[in-house]
Amino acid sequence: MIGIGLTGLGLVLIIEGLVYALAPSLVEDMLAALRQLSIPDRRLVGLAVLATGAALLWLATLIGA
Repeated sequence: MIGIGLTGLGLVLIIEGLVYALAPSLVEDMLAALRQLSIPDRRLVGLAVLATGAALLWLATLIGA
């Protein structure tokens, strides 16, 4: 179980690192866009990303089973 958690964390860090390495100016633009959103809108975006990630994990377990 710990191995799966470490694998997931490693994948997240790889993807985050790729974004910063390949498109640092895009990160700045996205942060500026987030600053323009209200707090409730930011929360809604966060919940949408959370739900998408959970759905992808659920789909991965269905495919792998």
